[in-house]
Amino acid sequence: MSPSPLISAAELASRLGDPGLRILDASWFLPAEGRSGQEEFAAERIPGAVFFDIDAVSDTSVDLPHMLPTPGAFAEAASALGLGPEIDVVVYDSFGIRSAARVWWNLRVMGHEQVRVLDGGLKAWKAAGLPLETGAPSPPSPGALQPRFERARLRDRAEVIAALASGLEQVVDARSAPRFRGEAPEPRPGLRSGHMPGARNLPFDQLLTPEGQLKPLAALAEAFREAGVDLARPIITTCGSGVTASVLALALEVLQAPAAVYDGSWAEWGREGGGEVATGAA
Repeated sequence: MSPSPLISAAELASRLGDPGLRILDASWFLPAEGRSGQEEFAAERIPGAVFFDIDAVSDTSVDLPHMLPTPGAFAEAASALGLGPEIDVVVYDSFGIRSAARVWWNLRVMGHEQVRVLDGGLKAWKAAGLPLETGAPSPPSPGALQPRFERARLRDRAEVIAALASGLEQVVDARSAPRFRGEAPEPRPGLRSGHMPGARNLPFDQLLTPEGQLKPLAALAEAFREAGVDLARPIITTCGSGVTASVLALALEVLQAPAAVYDGSWAEWGREGGGEVATGAA
């Protein structure tokens, strides 16, 4: 596969039916959005796709949403979806690029390099007039994914605290500006409003075109610079629960400035006892 973490709808269409390809629909929504990724997958999807549930394929032993599971648990779930060491994976979602980036990051953390995100997601596929599939999907042939855990792509709370104290790694928050400044409530109950002291703010949707595709390279780089981020220095991305932080990580991969993701994100930091909270601008 191309070293780019993105694939166009036209290129994906040219590979439909390839036995060495698995397509994952990773559509996911916040509870307040009132939508079900699995129901929408059943209604319409890219032919041959299987559904990847980021809430089900997670560490359910902790009280945080869709946390990264152990390599063994991830390998078992991914293998059941037909993923294996020689399989090329394409992930998409119905937003454009949102939760697909999270599954891309999950696979990269587990050491699977042959994974790309459909640029523009299902919107781009439908805009190109490409075929759709409905009804119950055919079960995939089981695979045998062999994880190689890449710890460098992951940060925990203690590491984020250390990064903020030392300044050796920049922390970039993908949440909206009102949530970052503490002017809007969090969509999950029980969380404080504001941001990590010293963090920068770059809402993930500022990296996308109106059609849901990643912006061109120059525009991506400029967005990070305007947010006060130095692309030559180490970066940790964060958000509400590790989903849109992965969009920032995907964009940074495109810019050849790989970042780590704080998996617990604000769901962990923003609860009582999670971490120090600041309000206002960065």
